[in-house]
Amino acid sequence: MKHFRLTYLLLFSIFFFVACQKDELTELETESLQETSDFSSKALKPIGSGVMMQAFYWDVPAGGTWWNTIKAKTSSWSAAGIDAIWLPPVSKAQNGKFSMGYDPFDYFDFGNYDQMGSVETRFGSKSELQSLITSAHNQGLSVIADIVLNHNSGGDLEYNIFSNQNTYTDYNPKSNLFNRTQYDFHPNDYHNNDWGVFGGFADLCHHKPYVQDWLWKKSNSVAKYYKNTMKFDGWRFDYVKGFEPWVAREFRNAVGGFAVGEYWDGNVNTLNWWVNEAQMSAFDFACYYRMRDAFMGNNLNALSGDMLWKRNPTRAVTFVANHDTDEIYNNKLLAYAYILTHEGYPALFYSDYEAWLDKNKLNNLIWIHNNLAGGSTTNLWTDNDEYIAKRNGGGGKNGLIVYINNSNSWQERWVETNWSSRRIKDYTGNSGWEPVTQSGRWVKIQAPPKGYTVWSLK
Repeated sequence: MKHFRLTYLLLFSIFFFVACQKDELTELETESLQETSDFSSKALKPIGSGVMMQAFYWDVPAGGTWWNTIKAKTSSWSAAGIDAIWLPPVSKAQNGKFSMGYDPFDYFDFGNYDQMGSVETRFGSKSELQSLITSAHNQGLSVIADIVLNHNSGGDLEYNIFSNQNTYTDYNPKSNLFNRTQYDFHPNDYHNNDWGVFGGFADLCHHKPYVQDWLWKKSNSVAKYYKNTMKFDGWRFDYVKGFEPWVAREFRNAVGGFAVGEYWDGNVNTLNWWVNEAQMSAFDFACYYRMRDAFMGNNLNALSGDMLWKRNPTRAVTFVANHDTDEIYNNKLLAYAYILTHEGYPALFYSDYEAWLDKNKLNNLIWIHNNLAGGSTTNLWTDNDEYIAKRNGGGGKNGLIVYINNSNSWQERWVETNWSSRRIKDYTGNSGWEPVTQSGRWVKIQAPPKGYTVWSLK
């Protein structure tokens, strides 16, 4: 009888353990499935297949409402043809609830620790940020994190043995992740400086193994936490002039995803050098400054200048305005007509789309970009007032001809198309013409004053 009881107890224990393990596994599987459902209920659009949205401007409303504001727009943006949204720096910065995030203090505080005078960031709480990312993913949108690696702010004073003075280089964030001291900034025991110091902030030394570990090497590094836990899909690197290209390259290589650097320089040779060294995209400041000269200076000949998209189109992110610079305020819609019909990955600025320009016209240009603008680019005509270029088609797209007219009257020109004896139309609705190309592929097209047309097969 005693033997039977022992056998029974042993069998019961085994059954209970297996049952518990099954329940625990089921719970983990359910949690995993829920997480997959939250973040992957819809396949993401390939970045570059549509248009990027810079989902903020400088000094967006404080008060922790911005993540919810953007979340409410993800559905309509996706429907319009946006494929990715670029968020401002998401972690707690020195100025707490008032900061735009470019003075980072705690890379792991997304609005969930009471420090720097607030719990939430200017934009909201960690849970609201995660909800926004989930909503974006469910609409097929990738989410790009703004990463500030050059400098930090908000450290406590400590006596610095390398500069023989007190410096704000003692960092003890409440996340207790990536604590920093004078050894992690310039000058230190490795070297005095790297490429550039920004605004007098504490300048991170990326040659130190400890800094590399916390930025991209450790399993809970900034790169891997943002990718694996927060579910970011890509990276916008701030002020990459401040450090060598390998820094951004190593960060991106640790986690993958789309990446673009802010190398603020109008020299196309420098931009092309940087994208090749960093092995990622860059904002096409060369294009931006040529457009500024063309549309603000009323001389479209400036568009003949060299640009990154002409050198390296798959590495060029073109833009008309951003949170730092917005100098093209005359003829801005013409500038958007330019970047949304040409090569490169175009980015829209939140304020232009949501407040300042005609959203219907921008949506039309987004549609044209996504559906017609394929293949290489051929310039057909450029003078002071008129600019005409042809996209030669490819990738399932018929190509197009864009006619930008900066004069005060209607203009007409004969141009050579890629189509013989085919009817074409203007997809902007600015012209009612529907001409048929000649057998030699020539056709006359027109454009309105201070306006544009985009022609393709009907």
